[in-house]
Amino acid sequence: MRNFLLLLFSIAITTSVHAQNMRMDTYCNPLNLDYTYMIYNSHRNISYRSGADPAVVEFRGEYYMFVTRSMGYWHSTDLQNWHFITPENWYFEGSNAPAAHNYKDSVLYVTGNPSGHMSVLYTDNPKKGNWKAVPGIINNLQDPNLFIDDDGQAYMFWGSSNKFPIRGRKLDKNKRFIADSVIVELFNLEPEKHGWERFGENHTDTVLGGYIEGPWLTKHNGKYYMQYAAPGTQFNVYGDGVYVADQPLGPYTYQIHNPVSYKPGGYMNGAGHGSTVLGPGGHYWHFATMDYSVNMTWERRICMFPTFFDEDGIMYTDSYFGDYPRYAPSVPNQGGRFRGWMLLSYNKPVSVSSIQKDFDKAALTDEIAKTSWLAESNDDKQWVIIDLEKQAAMYAIQINYADYQSDMYGRIEGLRHRYTIEGSLDGENWFVIIDKSKSFNDTPNDYIELESPVSTRYVRYKNIEVSTPHLAMSEIRIFGLGKGQKPTEVKNFHLDRHTDKRDISINWAKQRNVQGYNVRWGIAPDKLYSSWMVYGDNKLLLKSLNTDQTYYFAIEAFNENGISDLSPIQEIE
Repeated sequence: MRNFLLLLFSIAITTSVHAQNMRMDTYCNPLNLDYTYMIYNSHRNISYRSGADPAVVEFRGEYYMFVTRSMGYWHSTDLQNWHFITPENWYFEGSNAPAAHNYKDSVLYVTGNPSGHMSVLYTDNPKKGNWKAVPGIINNLQDPNLFIDDDGQAYMFWGSSNKFPIRGRKLDKNKRFIADSVIVELFNLEPEKHGWERFGENHTDTVLGGYIEGPWLTKHNGKYYMQYAAPGTQFNVYGDGVYVADQPLGPYTYQIHNPVSYKPGGYMNGAGHGSTVLGPGGHYWHFATMDYSVNMTWERRICMFPTFFDEDGIMYTDSYFGDYPRYAPSVPNQGGRFRGWMLLSYNKPVSVSSIQKDFDKAALTDEIAKTSWLAESNDDKQWVIIDLEKQAAMYAIQINYADYQSDMYGRIEGLRHRYTIEGSLDGENWFVIIDKSKSFNDTPNDYIELESPVSTRYVRYKNIEVSTPHLAMSEIRIFGLGKGQKPTEVKNFHLDRHTDKRDISINWAKQRNVQGYNVRWGIAPDKLYSSWMVYGDNKLLLKSLNTDQTYYFAIEAFNENGISDLSPIQEIE
């Protein structure tokens, strides 16, 4: 038996050697970017990383991502692997709620001056970043969106308010960035009709109205899809909706499926204020903002979801199992769909080398982004062991670090995370699965797909170095497949739409040996485009419906072994 175990260890060690530099076929939200430390609250000694309001654009077959206050931007050839560019010239304070537009692969334009003066920057070499400014255009705009149509006509859209609508205007065609005198009001929030536009966590409908912000225009099959964010970046229900028109300045019609980008449940929430880009293979991807809000309200992360236009022209994103491994944009014929690897680590027992008062080691496996573990020191003697309780096939891992009194501000070079991941079948004999002892990359939300699955029961993180003063982690998420039974179909699925038709109470029979449930809904039985992941409960108050829309609902259960069959679809008016 001992020889057999040693053989398994040898196989696992061989796997670890190759796992570091291979091209991964999957990715996992939140995206593993080397997020910039914000300076907003440095005077209050509040230190945190953040990435928000992503504007992603294709230019000459490659991709560029512009993110609020990042002191530069990211470049990618595949929408998966991103590398930071520090440009030669840039907005003094970084960009704020930026927008970008590729004009015929000749010039890349960016807007998003934090002062609101809206100078447009342009370059034909974004890798170098020798940006030049076009002075003297529209002033005092928030959340701008520059759009140049196929006929060369340029437009500016903007809006970030709980009072004023999304607005737009033509720019002089002969003097491209000089504004036309006519301002067109396109649309505003209608929370009395659209439940998802209500302010507050879970759309609690506070006295303060929701914010409409972040317009982004996508042209597809001759139609103009104006996306917008609501109701607030600090909430789990932050999402993007869409109106559709035949002309850039409208009139615009509210799409019957809304919001189009929405992720209210699961590990990390929110999918608002984003952009849509045509990626590898001619497939659309939507990048958006996730709420983290631990040290500060504006502490955020970036996510991406595959995006589609169905046969009826309905725009939607696929956020089903939205923070689990998904096929990467470069993988053909998969459309970014959920990979099928389940969460092995949810609520599993945790042992740690040390812990500071008022912190809980169980936070490492609770699937709550805003809880964390804090070690007593930051050195190579710190470790975490997660007991999966049963032997399982491990396919991937995501390590989410956290900031605790980091005292770091701005763009800092040389940050890095170094560690090893080990496995064991018995908790005594360990083998290396991942070796990042020689890694010098800054990976705050590190995601690693193994070259081949590893059979293990115990998983150990061994710290070597992190660049922050403290070793803190939000979550260690282990993905793979268990060897037990997946759940059976959910029974007693009950829907009760309220007198206020924006709200619906949902409950179902709770099952044993189930981690959670996906409530799925949509505007037709074959258009269940929305989903809400519920851990550990058998009820949901969903407050995001449109008052004049008939909906169709179904539910499924999941655990580490797989997903149940979908329940019969129910119609509710």
